[in-house]
Amino acid sequence: MTQASLPPIHVLGCGIGRPTLPPEAAAALDAADVLVGGRRLLAAFPDHPGRRLPIAGPLPAVCDALADARQAGQNVAVLADGDGLYFGIGKTLLARFGPQALRFYPNVTTVAVACSRLGRPWDDLPVVSLHGRSDATPLFAALARHGAAAVYTDAANSPAAIATALLARGGNTFAMTICENLGLPDERLRRLTLPEAALAETAALSLALIERTAPPAVPLHLGLADDALSRDDAVFTKAPARAVSLAGLAARPGHVVWDIGAGTGAVALEASLLNAPGPVYAVERDPARHAHLVANIQRTGALTVCPVLAAAPDGLEALPDPDRVFVGGGLSGNPGLLPELCRRLAPGGRLVVNAVLLGSLASVLDVLAAHGLETAVTQLQAARAMPIAQDLRLAADNPVFIIAAAKEAAHG
Repeated sequence: MTQASLPPIHVLGCGIGRPTLPPEAAAALDAADVLVGGRRLLAAFPDHPGRRLPIAGPLPAVCDALADARQAGQNVAVLADGDGLYFGIGKTLLARFGPQALRFYPNVTTVAVACSRLGRPWDDLPVVSLHGRSDATPLFAALARHGAAAVYTDAANSPAAIATALLARGGNTFAMTICENLGLPDERLRRLTLPEAALAETAALSLALIERTAPPAVPLHLGLADDALSRDDAVFTKAPARAVSLAGLAARPGHVVWDIGAGTGAVALEASLLNAPGPVYAVERDPARHAHLVANIQRTGALTVCPVLAAAPDGLEALPDPDRVFVGGGLSGNPGLLPELCRRLAPGGRLVVNAVLLGSLASVLDVLAAHGLETAVTQLQAARAMPIAQDLRLAADNPVFIIAAAKEAAHG
């Protein structure tokens, strides 16, 4: 059979709870020779005479079996939770077979039902799936920007695990509504504080709706005042150097950013506005400053900033390679750090170093040249107006060398 003459694969959205199919989808199901789906959905149609293909292993193998059945001229129906094109198997099938080979039958989604139960409009509600995933950055990005998100969960990313992670990153400024077994006889909805949610036992079929309950103590924006953040010393990147450094960094949405020697997080916090929805890994070796860093993430709601208590470069092995690196400190007495940062920096990436000593400037330039990075140096001298008697005087900050370096992009 030619590709054009092969029967289409029918993807049937089964809604929530007990599957309910509209007439066209029910007709496609009745005509199916092969029925594909998770064990729970297959069990909902015990009298269907077709051959059953459970989705219980790697999806490429399932797609191979679908292709074989279709090539043999058999009618295939795939049972999908909710709507197959909404965080479902539809995306995988489209990538393998293309839209011409598929017929989709939409149905109600878990998010739609949860919001209808709660009487909450959801046209402005970000939805994140942590099902089968290990990185919660998309959730943190959604919450940082919108203050709310609906989350598809799984056994590893349960509502309790999500609440625990959010408590560590953002503090107790959110509430969670856990929607369990929607559409089933034992359906349950509970609105809990994060500490309560962190201890909650939940059903396997659970959706979490997270909403901010209090605004950040310090609204996050570019140009944060130097006295806006929690700290107990004067070791931080002041606003003028921060602005020039961030411009040299040129972070873009989705970039992985490292802030090495992050201190209390002034650069990391503002960088998170520029690379969202990507992560910012703020690496600080001093426990006291790291504690301030964690507090500042909570104070500003910069949830995509991940605090890392480690002495670089030893603490960098587990981090994804960066597109952008800022080094505000930690190079003195650590000759292996900058070469390691150059090595880990992704092709086409940028690295910005702040230095105040002429010797540090010279050594940084030598290392960057040895690794083939193109560099530009800006010397920044800023002064601030301070009151004196009935007038103002200028109080100068220490001069700062801002070294911006670019790594050659990969070719081919």
